[in-house]
Amino acid sequence: MRRQEVIRDFTLEAEAGQVIALLGGNGAGKSTILRLIAGILRPDAGEIRVGGLRWKDDRLAYAGRIGYMPDDYRFPGGLTAMETMAFWAKLRGLPRSRAAEALAEVGLSDTGKKPVASFSKGMRQRVLFAQALLARPPLVLLDEPTNGLDPYWMESFIRLVREAAGRGQTVLFSTHQLEIAEAAADRIVFLRDGMAVFDSGADGHGANGEETLREAFMRMYGIPLRR
Repeated sequence: MRRQEVIRDFTLEAEAGQVIALLGGNGAGKSTILRLIAGILRPDAGEIRVGGLRWKDDRLAYAGRIGYMPDDYRFPGGLTAMETMAFWAKLRGLPRSRAAEALAEVGLSDTGKKPVASFSKGMRQRVLFAQALLARPPLVLLDEPTNGLDPYWMESFIRLVREAAGRGQTVLFSTHQLEIAEAAADRIVFLRDGMAVFDSGADGHGANGEETLREAFMRMYGIPLRR
């Protein structure tokens, strides 16, 4: 089997309370990076630490520091949103009341007995988002969290992410939408072919201090800049 290098020379250090967007097109490496940090994939080289702890040091303690929202998830048939969230809360050692709170935060406290598997894409996304926030973990990883969301819940997503940051949680999310990245994130890392080609840092400019993120985005995708 031919081996393929997916992520190359990637370094990222995040601060508590910081929101970072991984921006890039399909195949840029965004989901792979999130899965590596979450412990779903194992890196061939390099090191990943969350709060100073590596996955191989203590898997349970490492996993307990992370909330992870996958890009896609097949919900078991028959379970309601509350039953699903209560199950996840029990796995985390949390009370059922916290499951109800998490659903309320994403506007799904009144979904009745309708099974989650029959929800729209946007509603399923909100359940997964609530799950990632459930235990108030220090690090929240969100893979394409705004796919399928309507404009109202796009704004709610931004608000909830900023509230999480205000609690001192670090949020790392992937997106291919420049507008969402600019609206929600403190810092934006632009990926292409498994490499970081632009990092907005603290001042909204790249390492050379000249090209802005939007200019880099337009250039990388061959879109003419309007002056």
